[in-house]
Amino acid sequence: MGTEIETAVEQVEIASSWKQLDVTDMSSHAKVVAFDLDNTLARSKMRMTDHMASLLSRLTNEITVAIVSGGRFEQFRDQVLAALDDSTDKSHLHLMPTSGTRYYRWENDAWSCVYAHDPSEDDRRNAIESLTRHAHELNLWEDRTWGPQIEDRGSQITFSALGQLAPVDAKDAWDPDNSRKNALAAAVRLDLPHLQVRSGGSTSVDISAKGIDKAYAVRKLGAILGVDVSEMIFVGDRMDPQGNDYPAAQAGTMPVRVSNPDETVEFVDTLLRTLDRS
Repeated sequence: MGTEIETAVEQVEIASSWKQLDVTDMSSHAKVVAFDLDNTLARSKMRMTDHMASLLSRLTNEITVAIVSGGRFEQFRDQVLAALDDSTDKSHLHLMPTSGTRYYRWENDAWSCVYAHDPSEDDRRNAIESLTRHAHELNLWEDRTWGPQIEDRGSQITFSALGQLAPVDAKDAWDPDNSRKNALAAAVRLDLPHLQVRSGGSTSVDISAKGIDKAYAVRKLGAILGVDVSEMIFVGDRMDPQGNDYPAAQAGTMPVRVSNPDETVEFVDTLLRTLDRS
């Protein structure tokens, strides 16, 4: 894949709250607004609220919108697409599941997969073995779970400590300071230096091909759309340096940190008002 997938390494300053940002100035420069999914557009594994869906539908009629998340396409379908109303301009909506290892766009009245970067079968098998072993060593392998703890998504292997279908409250309480999944990611990273290992959502660790993260995703999308990364707003809840949204900020987007979907609603509502006035 060459140098196009190398990620930026510099530290970036990110406002602790979106309310500290000049949204009017951001909207005047933005050509794309990209979002994380879980805990940004919707609570973990839950469908977007009707209010969020209405705002997102309106946004697609004002500006190009992208969603970049560690989840599979099926999660995008169930959490986002199923909630959008008929006013949505799907031609302005771009979907990048599994942290940008796959890219879908609306073509011929259907969602078409434009590319997929899948690790080899050996890499996927080794990733599963390492996650399983270190999760046991670090006492992270829980007895009470809701669904599989390790999922092979083709282009990404994901460990979810409580299972993919765990209740939101249980997920929020499991690792509130992110230290447990960060420790697992660090241990697995030593086993698999040639792969991308990153702390993901509230209870997860994601493994994919080296260099493919949300920095790669926004750069790739920018190249496809003919838009500079600096002309993209990226909204996410994991903007800490260990978080999976941070690479998008490092890549040069205008980062917007939110704590939950309620804050995203407030930001998008404000953004829409500035776009309406432009």
